[in-house]
Amino acid sequence: TIPVVMSVSVDPVQTQLVASLARPGGNLTGVTFVSSDLAAKRIQYLKEIAPAISRIGVLWNPNHIDPEYRETQSACRKLGLHVQSLEVRAPAEVDGAFMAAAADKIEAIVVVSARLMEQARQRIIELAGKHRIVLVSGWGPWAEAGALFSYGPDLNTIVRRAAIYVDKILKGAKPADLPVEQPTKFELVINRRIARTFGLTIPQSMLISADKVIE
Repeated sequence: TIPVVMSVSVDPVQTQLVASLARPGGNLTGVTFVSSDLAAKRIQYLKEIAPAISRIGVLWNPNHIDPEYRETQSACRKLGLHVQSLEVRAPAEVDGAFMAAAADKIEAIVVVSARLMEQARQRIIELAGKHRIVLVSGWGPWAEAGALFSYGPDLNTIVRRAAIYVDKILKGAKPADLPVEQPTKFELVINRRIARTFGLTIPQSMLISADKVIE
């Protein structure tokens, strides 16, 4: 009987948390970080920065219900890029995934955003540096921590939207009548220092359009 406001990175419909995004239908609503439609744009950005890269790995958790992996895989194949699935279901599996990536001579890894990946972020960044593999993600903190760039939803905006939902419910709104919100504000964060480490040059057009450039 207690209303619940969620803030999740999974697909809330596929995970059966709600009946639909437009009409949740139960006692739960909120916001989702899912932004799988940006997957192709991330690959496009990667190729603009590093056109010579042809072997890409996708680090993802199969237990995390989110179409981002499939969309990234599809985007790579459309560009004729070799793409390898790097499955990680627990933080302890990260090292093995990088060993597989190194064996397959992967040049860049796209990290599919999820709680598990956030928990293992520091280790992932360390291993990417060790194996000289470029990292790309969908959440801003990754670029700030050591990924080449991130392109995805503004996390702070989404969390604030969840707080607004709490306010609406406390004022009498019913969760069933509040649509689950999807990201509408996206940010491009570029780590120029990492680019220099790999001998890469960020196109001027990307630097101009970036929301944040880390020097």
